[in-house]
Amino acid sequence: MTATDRAVELTLAAARAAADLKAAEIIALDVSEQLVLTDVFLIASGTNERQVGAIVDAVEEALHKLGAKPLRREGKGEGRWVLIDFGDVVVHVQHQDDRVYYALERLWKDCPVIEIPAEVLGAAPSGE
Repeated sequence: MTATDRAVELTLAAARAAADLKAAEIIALDVSEQLVLTDVFLIASGTNERQVGAIVDAVEEALHKLGAKPLRREGKGEGRWVLIDFGDVVVHVQHQDDRVYYALERLWKDCPVIEIPAEVLGAAPSGE
């Protein structure tokens, strides 16, 4: 079993919203084989609490436009590690220091990475 098309659609929209606010190290992991509760973990970093909060707001707004509402949100008050559960996708926005400390990518290293196109991340396509 792999992530659903809807989960991938939401993941790419969330990644674009995070990238638009200069989130760092955006990665999407297909956790559908390991978890029954969700298909994708999207992980992104911010350099400070204010940026983490802004990224969270942008992700929520972008996914709201696609009809997705957060089922649960944790950590927004502290602005260090915010988890937003949209059902198909769980978005983790972490302060860079916390990201290094908790190393979610290492914990879920057996899960396939979902390719996020360069244009979603705001990078110019190669060759330009």
